[in-house]
Amino acid sequence: MVPLQHGLILSTVLFILGLSCLILRRNLMFILAGIEIMLNSASLLIVIVSSYFRQVDGQIMYIITISVAAVEASIGLIILLKFYHFRQTLDVDTASEMHG
Repeated sequence: MVPLQHGLILSTVLFILGLSCLILRRNLMFILAGIEIMLNSASLLIVIVSSYFRQVDGQIMYIITISVAAVEASIGLIILLKFYHFRQTLDVDTASEMHG
């Protein structure tokens, strides 16, 4: 069994990587990937903590979280494709130039 501290450190590192990708990148695809990494980091934390306390609730929450992540990814990709169709780029700075 993996010690709780190792799981917490791994989850924290993954969350920080996702957050840095979200903040530093200007490409919408990388921003979407950063959000997915952060969501998976939170899911990993839930499973590790529930395993430490020998509860099944964390695995059930993981299934719900993965379902939400799949919906978020599909909607995010649809928005990303529409944005690319209209702007021919995935740069976030061009979104501020959009007019109704």
